[in-house]
Amino acid sequence: MRVMAQMSMVMNLDKCIGCHTCSVTCKQAWTNRTGTEYIWFNNVETRPGQGYPRGYEDQERWKGGWELTGSGRLKPRAGGRLTKLLQLFSNPRLPGIEDYYEPWTYEYDQLLSAPANSPNIPTAPPKSLITGERTQIQWSGNWDDDLGGTYLHKDKDPMLKGIEEKVQFEFDQTFMFYLPRICEHCLNPTCVASCPSGAIYKREEDGIVLVDQDGCRGWRMCITGCPYKKIYFNHSTGKAEKCTFCYPRIEQGEPTVCAETCVGRLRYIGLVLYDADRVTAAASTPDEKGLYEAQRDLILDPHDPEVIEGARQAGIPHGWLLAAQRSPTYRLIKEYEVALPLHPEYRTMPMVWYIPPLSPVVDVVRDTGYDAEDAENLFAAIDALRIPVEYLANLFSAGDVPTVERVLYRMAAMRSYMRDINLGKAPREGIANAVGMDGESMEEMYRLLAIAKYEDRYVIPVGHHESAHDLEGIGTDCPLNSPGGPGMGMSLPEESLGMSGPGYSTKRQENGPERPAGVRINLLNWDGRGRPDGLFPAPSAGSA
Repeated sequence: MRVMAQMSMVMNLDKCIGCHTCSVTCKQAWTNRTGTEYIWFNNVETRPGQGYPRGYEDQERWKGGWELTGSGRLKPRAGGRLTKLLQLFSNPRLPGIEDYYEPWTYEYDQLLSAPANSPNIPTAPPKSLITGERTQIQWSGNWDDDLGGTYLHKDKDPMLKGIEEKVQFEFDQTFMFYLPRICEHCLNPTCVASCPSGAIYKREEDGIVLVDQDGCRGWRMCITGCPYKKIYFNHSTGKAEKCTFCYPRIEQGEPTVCAETCVGRLRYIGLVLYDADRVTAAASTPDEKGLYEAQRDLILDPHDPEVIEGARQAGIPHGWLLAAQRSPTYRLIKEYEVALPLHPEYRTMPMVWYIPPLSPVVDVVRDTGYDAEDAENLFAAIDALRIPVEYLANLFSAGDVPTVERVLYRMAAMRSYMRDINLGKAPREGIANAVGMDGESMEEMYRLLAIAKYEDRYVIPVGHHESAHDLEGIGTDCPLNSPGGPGMGMSLPEESLGMSGPGYSTKRQENGPERPAGVRINLLNWDGRGRPDGLFPAPSAGSA
């Protein structure tokens, strides 16, 4: 058993109101610069819908994720090394700008400069942010919001395949929910395996997947390999970019920007421990419907003495062990078993999990005139969701309907059990027992999902590198804001595009200790042996 740590996130879809606050704040923090106009590290999709980019879940077209060979071994769906070598200069499996959208702005200067006595009403036509020419707006990242265009394009949602006749699209019967998406920071990421230059890597200490901007050569094989299409190409720098899980904030014990600003408080962040030696075997599970259980079994009990000893031998700090024991994501995934991974059939072992939405079933019951909080009514109505459970299963359990039903039953039981308590009635232990829980654990799950405080939703251990604050430049002047780096403002000069990360000159570093002339320290490329020149001030004359 090789114990490793992984930052993870759980989102409760019952709480998402589709306000896009997470998307906007992420956009402002990370992709508000030239070349990233169409890039959304975080986006919120209305389901059913096409997603962003359009139809990204159609792996017959995009060939993302892993597949099993005849011998039971994993290989990228897009092909192995020889295939990638032959396609190195012409990758045929890339979304085009039409699959994303051509970003635009408006010619506001025409409004500002129009003469006051003009006989014509001034307008501000849209113009492309890529070409600068006038354009016709065709689509955007949130074009499907609130079922916009769903009736016209309902056949383009890959998750409807095979269950079209069960999904009702009549306006008064349509059900929708919101699905926020970020990079999954997978345990078995295809993007890492697909990169010819090795620029994409998974951090050993916390499992966050990042792109080394120095090493990236713009081959874009990672975009093909990622089945979630959460890696983007910066057409200005010629580099690949992706969600960083806000690692500078994580290292300081702070939640991601999307979680911090979430209006619905639906996101939970915590550390989990997993057995790295069993990842490949779990991802190679022959039956796709068994992948959820296989992945859940990878996550280790942080209270188990054997796991604790294995973590200590692996160098995981004691504070991280304590954080894993308090992790809200571990409780939702392993203890309460209400969180499910997004598309486990891609075999990437994603570490952003979701609690399926229950709210529509309550609406169904209420519309019939029955008590919408009664356990028996809710259990019976789950089979009559406006959108079938099969659709949710296609998203979260590789089509395994009983898995999703079990989660919905638990959520419904919690609602009914707590309703009795809140009305001053005696709790009915039979409700909890009916879904394999007891009253105490059901109340604990309710407190976590409904009324959890900030420190309970985000249990993030602080990084243990003593010089991390200086090396990462966390503060008002961050190396991530260097020219071409994630988070760079539009107004900054664009020399040295693509250069970011520790070792690049910033105001913070210039005001710090004086370093030897001509020495540039880049710990990203340091092999960890010896002492890099210039890391510490030279000893003064006569000092020991």
